[in-house]
Amino acid sequence: MPQITLTPAQRKDHRADAHHLDPVVHIGGDGLTAAVKKEVDGALKAHGLIKVRVFSDDRAAREAMMLALADELGAAPIQHIGKLLVLWRPIPDKEKAVDEDRLPGPRDVKVLKFSKRGGQRPEVKVVRVLGNQRLTPGGQVKRAKVLKKSVKKTAQ
Repeated sequence: MPQITLTPAQRKDHRADAHHLDPVVHIGGDGLTAAVKKEVDGALKAHGLIKVRVFSDDRAAREAMMLALADELGAAPIQHIGKLLVLWRPIPDKEKAVDEDRLPGPRDVKVLKFSKRGGQRPEVKVVRVLGNQRLTPGGQVKRAKVLKKSVKKTAQ
């Protein structure tokens, strides 16, 4: 994948966002291995903007590593300062599987019980309501009743 090209203004914004980040991937003496590329790819998928620390004293080698990572992973090189590399790639949208057979799940509902005296705060109670239950106006949890079939309709 080719690397992403950004305008100087976009690069400046990403540099500002990356200022407080800590390095999530460290590249040791072995250099740019397949495992390192896999970790950088996973971090870019999860975070989008990452810092990579390179434990090498050769500036040209660090520059080559940054360009190689950006080119192979389809990322944009943001900054190379000292032994830190900053890379950015947009986070892909997560696919959500739709299950038509899924029933409504439990939900937590807050029930407020007001005091008879006006100046006090209401008592807050959190109640878990399952899919086949309902909450009455008084704050009680009731199960959904099964509708009985008519005797006349079943006789026919």
